[in-house]
Amino acid sequence: MQPTPLPTKPHYPILDGLRGVAALIVVAFHLCEAHATSHLDQVINHGYLAVDFFFLLSGFVIGYAYDDRWGRLTVGSCFKRRLVRLQPMVVLGMVIGAAMYYFQASALFPIIGQTPVWKMLLVMLLGCFMVPVPVSLDIRGWHETYPLDGPGWSLFFEYIANVLYATVVRRFSNVALGILVVLAAGALLHLGLTSPQGDVIGGWSLEPEQLHIGFARMTYPFFAGLLLFRLARLRPVQNAFLWCSLAVVVVLAMPRIGSPTQLWQNGLYDALCIIFVFPAIIFFGASGAVRSGAAQRLCRFLGDISYPIYITHYPLIYTYTAWVATHKVSLREGLPVAALVYLAAVALAYGCLKFYDEPVREWLRKKVLVGDGEARAAKVSVVSK
Repeated sequence: MQPTPLPTKPHYPILDGLRGVAALIVVAFHLCEAHATSHLDQVINHGYLAVDFFFLLSGFVIGYAYDDRWGRLTVGSCFKRRLVRLQPMVVLGMVIGAAMYYFQASALFPIIGQTPVWKMLLVMLLGCFMVPVPVSLDIRGWHETYPLDGPGWSLFFEYIANVLYATVVRRFSNVALGILVVLAAGALLHLGLTSPQGDVIGGWSLEPEQLHIGFARMTYPFFAGLLLFRLARLRPVQNAFLWCSLAVVVVLAMPRIGSPTQLWQNGLYDALCIIFVFPAIIFFGASGAVRSGAAQRLCRFLGDISYPIYITHYPLIYTYTAWVATHKVSLREGLPVAALVYLAAVALAYGCLKFYDEPVREWLRKKVLVGDGEARAAKVSVVSK
């Protein structure tokens, strides 16, 4: 006899919408980054903190999706569900990156013209299986673990967080989890205050310093999100989506804090936003309700495209960045092209969602999760970068 699936859990529509708002800001951040000369003059200066917001949101929703199901759910079943949710778009992101790779050759990426096709295909294959490449296989020159689709680094840490949760941390009491979160907050604060660049940017390389940044950026927000889910006592909040969206925009668009001689001030801003502001935004977002049909459709749309746009936009950014570097284009001069690239990123994400991601995930649910007691259970919207 097949076990009876658990009842479907409802979404947090505002959290879906906030994830989409942050993902859209990431695209704008990366477009503006192509024109920056350093972190100090970057427009939409703190867009990189969206990754930390995603991690915190992911921990919250993972707790919601799985914390009360371990009597019915095995570790293997949890891993299968996460793979079905995340991996199809990882593969497509790498394929899109490979398809556009040779169109990005420029003075900024001279190594592209020297890279044989077999090596590029090897890097693509490794990326499709989420195997991070060492510097010896860097085919772009930026020391990325996924040179065809840079944002894959955060999915690598997302998988690590999921494994840690499913195998170990799910068993933690709230006290033990709280101790872990406090220690992780201390490590994150130390990173922000001591960073040579005055920020928490990094995590995309297998080099020791970058791994340190990646683990610090993942550990606190993911497990703080889990703790927030366990401890939060939600209260009704009026206009939560509006106010929380504005808060996300303000935090991510905030100009650089401090001067070049006081870099620690910006690092402190980064750490405090991740440790205190983001949990507050998620708390109020989860407490709110979406009442109008238009708002519900907007949140659904933003949530649906958030992961596809995050994982597919960067090949377009590589191409745009190469064009800017080759032609020495200023932000003002490049604005029309940047707007077209932005719209193309949204359209690409929506097309990937409707014609690839949703059909493939539905097929995988039937094939991979067949016989799983939760195969037909909640299609909970889980955060992905």
